[in-house]
Amino acid sequence: MDSIVVVKVVMPEESLPQGIEGEVISVYTVKSIFDGMKKTYMVESKPYALEEACTVWEGVLIDQKEESTSTDMPLGTAIHNIEITLGKGGQLARAAGAVAKLIAKEGKSATLKLPSGEVRLISKNCSATVGQVGNVGVNQKSLGRAGSKCWLGKRPVVRGVVMNPVDHPHGGGEGRAPIGRKKPTTPWGYPALGRRSRKRNKYSDSLILRRRSK
Repeated sequence: MDSIVVVKVVMPEESLPQGIEGEVISVYTVKSIFDGMKKTYMVESKPYALEEACTVWEGVLIDQKEESTSTDMPLGTAIHNIEITLGKGGQLARAAGAVAKLIAKEGKSATLKLPSGEVRLISKNCSATVGQVGNVGVNQKSLGRAGSKCWLGKRPVVRGVVMNPVDHPHGGGEGRAPIGRKKPTTPWGYPALGRRSRKRNKYSDSLILRRRSK
């Protein structure tokens, strides 16, 4: 299966380079050549606006808004939308403003520093997109009122201490009562603060060189 590479921003009236077959399309969607021309969504990169257009074709080149394998990328490249499993599609560094860094290549593996601070190994044949995810600073935008948040599908969060004891371990009591426990818990009784939630003896433990910062 050949990869689809988004190489550079071009205006629709510009022609493609000689020897390259492709089609200038909207950056909202990318027509997947190997998937029967099925429309698929792509993650927006920082330097490009959604109104601009891009060129899509098969091959591997190093440029902004390009999808390539870490084998072809120089060290220090800022990347996002990174595959963990070959052929599965991007899974890492996909949030708004996220960016990872390629810091080493050795043998069949490449070493990446992820946005969380974790340093881990992936296969050099896995694909990634050059650059940073767009929509930087979206988390700093003030919505202004509760209704704007509800329109985004974000429901209100109710504290456990104001619930009944049948609904939450912190609930019950007369008036403003303490939680009545040594440590805060989840609605299902598990420790709410400080407990590690990662599965023990996970297959990828050997690939993580440094844990993420807390």
